[in-house]
Formats: sequence, C-alpha cells, structure tokens
Amino acid sequence: MRADPHATATARFAVLHNAAEALLDTLGERFMVERRESKELLGPTDALVRTVRLIPRTPAAGPLAVAFTDFPGLMVRLGRWWAEALPACGCDDCGEDPDELADVLRTQVGALVEGGLWERVRRGVGGSWFESRLIGVGLSARREGPLTARDAREARRSGFAAPVQWAPWPRRF
Repeated sequence: MRADPHATATARFAVLHNAAEALLDTLGERFMVERRESKELLGPTDALVRTVRLIPRTPAAGPLAVAFTDFPGLMVRLGRWWAEALPACGCDDCGEDPDELADVLRTQVGALVEGGLWERVRRGVGGSWFESRLIGVGLSARREGPLTARDAREARRSGFAAPVQWAPWPRRF
C-alpha cells in the first residue's frame, strides 16, 4: 500500500489501526492463541512494518496476520492465501469509509475464527492456482490466483493438495 497523490485526508484511516488493535486484544483474551509481533517487509520495495500474528494453539485452525502500514492502513492475511488491503486504494475519489472497512475487518476475522475459511491448490494446464473461500455471518466470498511452481510444491507438501477447511479457534475457558 503506497501513498496515492490523490489521497489527501489519509489520517481518517488511523481508525483502522485502533480497530485492529482492539480486535487483536479481544481475540487474545477469548481464544487460545500465541501472539507474535515483528517488523516485516510487505514487498521487496516496501519499508518494514509492524506485523502482529495470532497463531491458534491447534494447527487445524487458521492463523491471522495484521500488518500496520504507515499509510495508515492494514494488510490482513487469513490462513495461507486470503489477503485484504484496508483500504484497497485510499484515494479521495474512491471514498472508502474507514468505519465500513473496520466492519470488513471484524467480519472477515470473525469468519476465520469460526472456521469459515477453506483453501486449496488446483493444478491446471498453465500451472497451479490457489483457491480460497470465506463464509461467515453476512459474508460469502471466493478468491483465486496463480502460484509459482515453488509455492505450489510447498503448499502441496503442507497438505493443501486436498481442500483444507480451517477449524474454529479454540476458546479459553
């Protein structure tokens, strides 16, 4: 996520950082997860950004990673391949509403936590593709995209040759 010259009031997206912090804290209190914080590159030309990962204590449940960009915005990863940039653009013309984006964050993460993420690798004539589906309250979405040969081999070794339905996160008692 890079600064767009047509994005003048980017500070309005700072609410996304607050929403993500609150959500991560709540998830850490309610579910048996390990919280890991680090500085990571989002891409080869990007700066290091703070990234928080919540990894459920059961390997059958899908992990969550939230990167806090300087824009300010978020890069959210659910499971292995589901990725969401919030905001997607941030320019003045798109008019993305930060409060609506915070709801998108909560809805997608809620679906992951409840076991609503499904992922797999498909082989085709032109190469391998990932396929993801996310289903939750008020949400039913599907995404797919190409994988490099290396990523496809790694995914198949990790058990993604067959569809993987991530399990619900284990709750604290």
